[in-house]
Amino acid sequence: MKTAFKYVLFGSALSSLALVATPSFASPDAPVIALANSFYGNTWRHQMVEAFEDAAEEAKAAGQIADYIVLNGDGSVVQQNSQMAELILKGVDVIAINAASETAVNGMIERACAAGIIVISFDSVASAPCNYQLNFDFLGYKAEQAEAVMQMIGGEGNVIVVRGVAGSAPDEAMYSAQQSVLEKYPDVNVVATVYGQATASVAQSAIANVLPSLPRVDAVLGQGGSDDVGIAQAFVQYGGEYEGNMPIIEGGGGTDFIRWWAEANAENGYETISMNTTPGIGGAAFWLGLSLLQGAEAPKQMLMPVATVTNENLADYADVAPGRIISPSYSLEWVQTNLLSN
Repeated sequence: MKTAFKYVLFGSALSSLALVATPSFASPDAPVIALANSFYGNTWRHQMVEAFEDAAEEAKAAGQIADYIVLNGDGSVVQQNSQMAELILKGVDVIAINAASETAVNGMIERACAAGIIVISFDSVASAPCNYQLNFDFLGYKAEQAEAVMQMIGGEGNVIVVRGVAGSAPDEAMYSAQQSVLEKYPDVNVVATVYGQATASVAQSAIANVLPSLPRVDAVLGQGGSDDVGIAQAFVQYGGEYEGNMPIIEGGGGTDFIRWWAEANAENGYETISMNTTPGIGGAAFWLGLSLLQGAEAPKQMLMPVATVTNENLADYADVAPGRIISPSYSLEWVQTNLLSN
């Protein structure tokens, strides 16, 4: 019997593979499930990979898989296509892919499907017809959140839009949802649009760079990941008219932001709303792949829930651990109940 393996890739070159065990090919009775993650540069993606690995370790300990592979990329299509080619050559059984592009990786996904590999794109999905899509309703929840913020500022004022990971399907969908809401409010002016890469440090720098040239900002529409706390820090450090009078900043589920919000709420009644996609989807994608490999059936397109924090339930999250994204863990049982066909 052939044995399988695990390796984890960080960086941009396939030559930098760190092999944890002797590499070999997968086989039907010793399955290998792989994660091809296009981008690893923010808290959300780190936590998503952790969720996948936790599920994989559980399955491995139970003898359900021989091993697993995790490939983390730099956000480029070229690198992810190379990673997909590597996984196809290794003959893995399942590939869960958080895609660098909705369309540009479709060719490699079709090749994987033709080789008999189950492919699940999730979070940032690909449109190849053969792959399963495990997605979030980015359009729905971001429109709902933007609408709530517009109500908080009375339908008028100056707004900054902070976009996410450039070129990704979630960024395009969330930005489109925000624009659809903004179009309904002619008295709201978008005074700046920047890219925050769903990362605290990048978002903070982007906001700090534009603030000196802007009029008073009343709200900031972000995308999550951990951009929320970076945005807040930029305004806090700028000070001036924002001291004790912060704009309404959309929360993206970052626990550092939630903790800051809870403190500001206690001090001066600061209010906002946080809605976020859950990085626990990494575990759900793993269990879905294993279930499909074992003969279960699922629809081609599936949706995951989002996490919501409002002023009403803020106290429930005031003591969350720092440096995380609010997310449940998704078990095999959850997947069987909520994603698989009945």
